[in-house]
Amino acid sequence: HRVDRRQRQMCIRDRYQRRVRGVSIIQQSSTIMSHRKFEAPRHGSLGFLPRKRSRKFRGRIRKFPRDDPTKPVGLTAFLGYKAGMTHIVREANKPDSKIHKKEVVESVTILETPPMIVVGIVGYVETPRGLRTLTTVWANHLSDQCKRRFYKTWYASKKKAFTKYAKKYAENNKAKTIDREINRIKKFCKVVRVIAHTQVRRLPMNTKKAHILEIQVNGGTDISAKIEYALRLFEKHVPIDAVFEQNEMIDTIAVTKGHGFEGVVTRWGVTRLPRKTHKGLRKVACIGAWHPANIQWTVPRAGQYGFYHRTEAVSYTHLT
Repeated sequence: HRVDRRQRQMCIRDRYQRRVRGVSIIQQSSTIMSHRKFEAPRHGSLGFLPRKRSRKFRGRIRKFPRDDPTKPVGLTAFLGYKAGMTHIVREANKPDSKIHKKEVVESVTILETPPMIVVGIVGYVETPRGLRTLTTVWANHLSDQCKRRFYKTWYASKKKAFTKYAKKYAENNKAKTIDREINRIKKFCKVVRVIAHTQVRRLPMNTKKAHILEIQVNGGTDISAKIEYALRLFEKHVPIDAVFEQNEMIDTIAVTKGHGFEGVVTRWGVTRLPRKTHKGLRKVACIGAWHPANIQWTVPRAGQYGFYHRTEAVSYTHLT
């Protein structure tokens, strides 16, 4: 019986053994992979992982445009509020497409952009670990809607923010304080950004706190031109047409609408299982093999849907 068992094992071993150009290759039976009955692309994009809630309610500019000294000095960003959506009819310009030179209907978003007010300037120095703030210079007068952003309960506070700072603009103190900090920015800084806030009072909104944003100043031959341009904007209204031109290609940064915790069918768009499936059908049938004994990151799972930080690249602007 032992001889028969050995011969049987050798026959099984020889079944997965073959010779290719004189080299013996042993193919283990465990490496024979199964096949899919139907081939299909995966559901959902993996390019937006992790699909989690944004830390901030407002979109954050992670990178400003690259500075070009040949262009005139100007701002590079603006803050607006979504008013709604509508549709437009335009002529498509897509060569080699069936819709080329034909009218198409597209959805558009309407943004309300009241003029922003510049209230400060920030200087950054370059370090081996990136940019570092050197100093900040604020304007002499700040509106209440801007000061409200620095308080949690405005009505219960003493409203004394920036009262001591405004004394630095006195004739006997300005040279020692304000002018000194501006000269430090001119001497050491490589990047200049202005601090601007929106005018929420001009919008039909319940909030009274203005939203504050740092906007980088690009262009100009040297750092002094950027600083002089920023100082001229102090306490002045900056409209959107002073930043962007008609039909300019820009990036739109915002946080999407949140939908809470959703399953895999809604969140990833996977196919529902047959009607008589045990314990539910809005699921993923197989979430992975036995080994490795962990769920791969590419497998669709239930979780947060919406309220993502997203950047829509190169979209058209139409100023009205």
